[in-house]
Amino acid sequence: MTEAIQTRYGALAESSCCLSCGSAVSHISATQGQICVDLGSGRGADVLRMAELVGETGHAYGIDITDTMLEKARRTAEKLGVRNATFLQADLAALPLPDAQVDWLTSNCVLNHAPDKSVVWREIARVLKPGGQFAVSDIYALEPVPEIYRNDPEAIAECWAGAILKSEYLAAIADAGLTNIKILEESAPYEKGKVKVASFTIMGSRPGAPRSVAHNARVRCCS
Repeated sequence: MTEAIQTRYGALAESSCCLSCGSAVSHISATQGQICVDLGSGRGADVLRMAELVGETGHAYGIDITDTMLEKARRTAEKLGVRNATFLQADLAALPLPDAQVDWLTSNCVLNHAPDKSVVWREIARVLKPGGQFAVSDIYALEPVPEIYRNDPEAIAECWAGAILKSEYLAAIADAGLTNIKILEESAPYEKGKVKVASFTIMGSRPGAPRSVAHNARVRCCS
């Protein structure tokens, strides 16, 4: 799976093609001093946008698995002089961030690649602070993806074979303990690969009141 994603997206690092299926980051209302995370950060554009929102006292993290995407994002940040953005290589099922540190988390058409969405959503719930929020754009399948494609790494890397039903997707979020789940945007069904899918943007939060404490410019990441 990782090899297929490296192959597909590694070749796109220097291109300008659109890799999104929604506008999740536009729903992020981060403020000065907050901590933000983008899962599947790609070339880093959304991370740099959030880094500007949170300012020097905040920090934005991009997490991706693809070497060339991370290299591109780091070069861009350095070229622009952005010092409050960090790009990390990691699997979505094991985020290199401590518990309860993130104010805002976003992702755009990436979580469908994960073999077990439930694990990823539990990780999202783990790293969010009480009161922390997420805005995620992704796709879902209108019918179960046939088994022949569900286990095909190349088809999954193409952003369709890893799609699950809408009901399963929402259940994974709720089972992770996240609440206030809202669908902000939703497309009409369309053909992608060998199945019919739709894209949507979802918002929600980790239960609890936001902490009113000062943020450090950087949280301590796991190695």
